[in-house]
Amino acid sequence: MRHDVHLGGREALADASDLIARFGEHAPSEAAIRAHRSRVVGNFVHFCRWREVERMIAMLRDEAVSGAVH
Repeated sequence: MRHDVHLGGREALADASDLIARFGEHAPSEAAIRAHRSRVVGNFVHFCRWREVERMIAMLRDEAVSGAVH
């Protein structure tokens, strides 16, 4: 899994944390559902945002160390 997730802002990180708190292990699925809904209605800005949140959730839940450790 790649961990070079672009952080578009604090809001996306807050959304990722909120989904983890509310949906637990199903948080990535909830983010994917929201991304799909946004894409269906043609809102590609929110589609990209929810996909970013989905990747952030995976990164936050991963306990393995990756990349450079300083």
